[in-house]
Amino acid sequence: MKPWVTWADLLTALRVPLAIAFPFVRHPAWQLAIVGVAAASDFFDGLLARRLGPSRTGALLDPVADKLFVASAFLTVAGRGRLHPIEILGVLARDIVAGLGWLGTLVLRRPVALPARAGGKAVTVLQLLTLVAFIAESSFVRPLAWATAAVGLYAIWDYGRAAARVGGGGGARR
Repeated sequence: MKPWVTWADLLTALRVPLAIAFPFVRHPAWQLAIVGVAAASDFFDGLLARRLGPSRTGALLDPVADKLFVASAFLTVAGRGRLHPIEILGVLARDIVAGLGWLGTLVLRRPVALPARAGGKAVTVLQLLTLVAFIAESSFVRPLAWATAAVGLYAIWDYGRAAARVGGGGGARR
């Protein structure tokens, strides 16, 4: 039986107060520090969960904490105008679709548990790199935003395909 809460979950939960704090932090060095702590907690919570075993809480908390932090950070920096709103939407597209998909499973009462996939991990890394480039006022911010959007579209397709297989939409095919 999976435990309710583990050390990995406590690391995951750290991203929630970081998401709440990010909009109030104005100094770029502190914003970068918050992004670094959030990224480290995401990396190490996964490492701990794989090593010590997952929990029921972590399966729900991890994606929520990830999406909450990314949304908070990008909506905070969006007002600075370095990226067009369409670019911000592209960077967040995978998270928006994932959130809508999760709500859909609640409404339909048909939860689908999907393990993390390579495309989703790549989007997370690219989102963090785009955020760092934005805060650091790097000339790479726009190319990173577009790369994030492109990988995000792939991840949406990939997760959709996996969900269709798990949900019975393609499990019988070989």
